[in-house]
Amino acid sequence: MKRKIPAESAVIIGGGTFPRGEFPRYLISSADVVICCDSAVVTYLRHFPDRLPDMVIGDMDSIPAAFLRKYKGPWKRVADQQTNDQTKAFNYLIDNWCGLSRITFIGAVGRRADHTIANLSLLTDYAALLDSSPIIESVSDTEIVFPMLDNGEFSCGQGRGVSIFTPDPTLRIKSSGLQWPTEGVRLDSWWKASLNRACCDIVKLEFSHPAPVLIVLS
Repeated sequence: MKRKIPAESAVIIGGGTFPRGEFPRYLISSADVVICCDSAVVTYLRHFPDRLPDMVIGDMDSIPAAFLRKYKGPWKRVADQQTNDQTKAFNYLIDNWCGLSRITFIGAVGRRADHTIANLSLLTDYAALLDSSPIIESVSDTEIVFPMLDNGEFSCGQGRGVSIFTPDPTLRIKSSGLQWPTEGVRLDSWWKASLNRACCDIVKLEFSHPAPVLIVLS
């Protein structure tokens, strides 16, 4: 059995919009593990030239040949077309590191709407795979997105935008701390619980049953 490496925090860099803000860049610079998805390594090293990623993973079809010849860091080619590069990076992370309390996706959003929707929808799948409860989040300059699978609460600050999305139209959510309560809302369309606002520092959600949910703080 392969021995895993202990780590507290990890960042997976995708090929979306690279952040300019202080907070997402802090998460990158302070992470114990950095994994880049395919050509995202080119952008990452442009912004963080002094730290090689711990792994570059993907099918390597979008990395310039000249860069591959020059790059001396570790990389792993995975040609599997049944998963995207973000999932390949996530699987590699949990196969090789343990004890993680925070997994942050950077560059999961932006540039292409189809990639953004696919990448964010996978966050609930990742949360369901893990026995422990690390923070799983996508962080950009404009929002933080994280999954919930059952009842819970989160601190977001009064006045912050809160949107709730679920693929389960049978789910009912009782909320406190939101300007417009969600109790009684039939979540049969994605927009139904979007564009809400926190009226308290802490928002509490009570699910009618366990279900995949994405929370977007903007």
